[in-house]
Amino acid sequence: MVDVVQEHRERIWQALRRVGRPDSRFHWDFSSFIADFEGNESATARIVELDAWRASDRVFITPDNSTERLRREALRAGKTVLVTTYGIRRGFMELNPADVPDSEITYAATLDGLDTYGRPRTLRDLQVGTPLQLLVTGGSAVSSNGVRFGKGHGYFDLEWAMLSEIGLTTAQSQVVDIVHDEQYVDEVLVGEPHDVPVDWIVTPQRTIRVDVHRRPGAVDWSLIPGSEHESIPPIVELAAMRSAS
Repeated sequence: MVDVVQEHRERIWQALRRVGRPDSRFHWDFSSFIADFEGNESATARIVELDAWRASDRVFITPDNSTERLRREALRAGKTVLVTTYGIRRGFMELNPADVPDSEITYAATLDGLDTYGRPRTLRDLQVGTPLQLLVTGGSAVSSNGVRFGKGHGYFDLEWAMLSEIGLTTAQSQVVDIVHDEQYVDEVLVGEPHDVPVDWIVTPQRTIRVDVHRRPGAVDWSLIPGSEHESIPPIVELAAMRSAS
């Protein structure tokens, strides 16, 4: 499976040189970031038509280049946006639209703007809110059966697991993957046990509903020791919460 996934990643990274948008930090190295792409406007418009989007007062949106426009649309729609910091190194941040002037929405939706207008949130802070109905992520590629793969760090899978552990996801929570059509893999792939399959694949050309059977989210603590995730603040906090209980 690992070899197959890597083959797809490398093929798609090459395809993104035609349709992807470079990053000021990583330039055209699409193996180092989740890229924005041509037609993102159309894909974003498809997401805002989803019932789960319309019903959500608060949405989780990953800090990817491909989701920046959606973060902007969420603020314009008056939705609170929950975002992780880059690599989850500083945990979770929350953007409250009431804190963002209309003239600053475009900036607030960027990662720099998140530092200006976002508020740090611990897991205990987030527990107070109602469960999330919608979570949106980018990715390097996604299969026809909803197996999503990114750069290989497993950030979204871990974010989902942590939010699930504190009760912020339920069986009704829906996961959307926003990608270019070139990033869609028309094959059935088998993911890793900790992979989070997506309910919706949204591209500039298509909105695809995936019939997924997702297990309740939980952190696989056997994978944490010695990993890059071991010292991130939410994992440290969650470990302490588990010990205390």
